[in-house]
Amino acid sequence: MKTLAEVTTLTKSFDGIAALDDFSCSIGQQEILGLIGPNGAGKTTFLNVLSGLTPPDRGNATFKGKSVIGLQPYEIAKLGVARTFQNLRLIRRLPVLENVLLCFQNQPGEHLHCLFLRHRACSSHETENRNKASTLLERVGLLQMAHVLTDDLSYGQQKLLSLVCCLAMEAELLLLDEPVAGIAPELIDTILSLIKELPSQGKSVIMVEHNVEALSRICQRAIFMDAGQKLCEGKPSEVFNDPRVIEAYLD
Repeated sequence: MKTLAEVTTLTKSFDGIAALDDFSCSIGQQEILGLIGPNGAGKTTFLNVLSGLTPPDRGNATFKGKSVIGLQPYEIAKLGVARTFQNLRLIRRLPVLENVLLCFQNQPGEHLHCLFLRHRACSSHETENRNKASTLLERVGLLQMAHVLTDDLSYGQQKLLSLVCCLAMEAELLLLDEPVAGIAPELIDTILSLIKELPSQGKSVIMVEHNVEALSRICQRAIFMDAGQKLCEGKPSEVFNDPRVIEAYLD
């Protein structure tokens, strides 16, 4: 399997406490990688480094062979990396559809000269994006909520919308931070089905999640972290039955 992204010996400390301690891993093209570990293991810090939100103290991270260390988050997003957050980061006072539309990349309407000199092209592109957004929302059962304020959605629906916004970026690598935590079982099934389809669409996923059963349903590979270090890696069945995992996390 060809490597899509790779991190080597990443180290990051906060106030002398190591969040990442010589952490290394890779993800292949069209792969779903699960990342588990107790709170404070460094999972979200790893996603923050890979998406440009947190600079490491040392180490490197590459995407498609290009180092992303030192790049701004928007620059990494343009390369093809998108992510969700535990706190969702949706614009709650905007309708559902508008949240999705904001996530499309390279919109001509973002440039003032296009609005005046290429109005017809801008209008056509906006219509195309609206159709794409509607298709995504229909795919996850949220089309009927397109004009509802995001703040009026349930927590589970907001998590689903967060994933749709990630998909609207048309990224090749999706970093998902606890996408099914704290939501109803029926929505868990919807989100997992959506994620499971992504490799067939040419996408890869790194999924941080405490729900081990959910990860076992969709991941080809899993990594267990604790105190910023990788303790074990392999097939989900192997990792989740490792005595160190059972003792430190699953028992």
